[in-house]
Amino acid sequence: MTVAERTDVDLGVAPPAPRRPCRRAGAARPWLLLAPALLVMGGLLLYPLLRVLALSLQDFGLRELVSGRTKWVGFDNYAELLGNADLWATVLPNTVVFAVVAVALTVVFGTLVALLLARLTPLVRGLVTTAIMVAWAMPAVTGTYVWVFVFTPGDGIAVQALDALGLLDAATANPFSNRLSFYAVAALNVVHHGFPFVALTVLAGLLTIPRELTEAAIVDGAGPWRRFWSLTFPMLRPVFAVVTVLSTIWDFKVFTQIYLMPGGDGVNRNVLTLGTWSYVESFAQNRYGLGAAIAVLLTALLLVVTVAYLRLLFRDEEL
Repeated sequence: MTVAERTDVDLGVAPPAPRRPCRRAGAARPWLLLAPALLVMGGLLLYPLLRVLALSLQDFGLRELVSGRTKWVGFDNYAELLGNADLWATVLPNTVVFAVVAVALTVVFGTLVALLLARLTPLVRGLVTTAIMVAWAMPAVTGTYVWVFVFTPGDGIAVQALDALGLLDAATANPFSNRLSFYAVAALNVVHHGFPFVALTVLAGLLTIPRELTEAAIVDGAGPWRRFWSLTFPMLRPVFAVVTVLSTIWDFKVFTQIYLMPGGDGVNRNVLTLGTWSYVESFAQNRYGLGAAIAVLLTALLLVVTVAYLRLLFRDEEL
């Protein structure tokens, strides 16, 4: 006991209580540390989003762009968009179906490659990983032109191979003129560019699973299919959630792989997606307000799909 405390006791005065750290200051400290990053993200992400939302409520064209005047039209762009038959018959089905198929193929193929890599020796695994990283490192523009070259009507490598198999006539077939074949080529392009990310991410998760659990499952008589769904998938559920959500975001808003293919720039209206339609309306038709409304619709659709998938995934995990 200190001299001051003895004096307080002798005088019958209780010693002062020790100071406690302020809870408010402790709760605010993480936000203060995150503030610079949040400000940067707000400037880079939030402002453009609000700007697009504002444009979608305007009749904004070249005249408004040059004069700087603003002509507010409320929800007229959205009314025109939702009343357009092409949205429901062509653009929205193209966007949704293509994204669902591309995400499913990318995740499935990437997972199969990851399972293969996990069974290889470290040396061979490193060589194969380096090889598949080339596909991931290839720019989307370059990869798209490669696939266009492969499926060039008449003398493309794939067209000649399909002709030799009797599946089509190389002299008359054009894979880019038909809606189904167009998106088949686009899906090959997107899956080829996206599966390395899934494969490496799932592989990292596979290498964290204790070998004892796999050996115990084998001893219990579980086959490969049963081991995957009863052991591997439950343990890697967060990993699959990440790769699926990211693949969904990328494939819903895919632009380069569609726009650079013959007819994807708006010449063939049957292969438009929300992303390419927004670009065509904005920069080819100079209707920036309608193009912004299409972009807002794409963003809203993407948010709904992502939130619905995450809720379904984690609801199953709670059960």
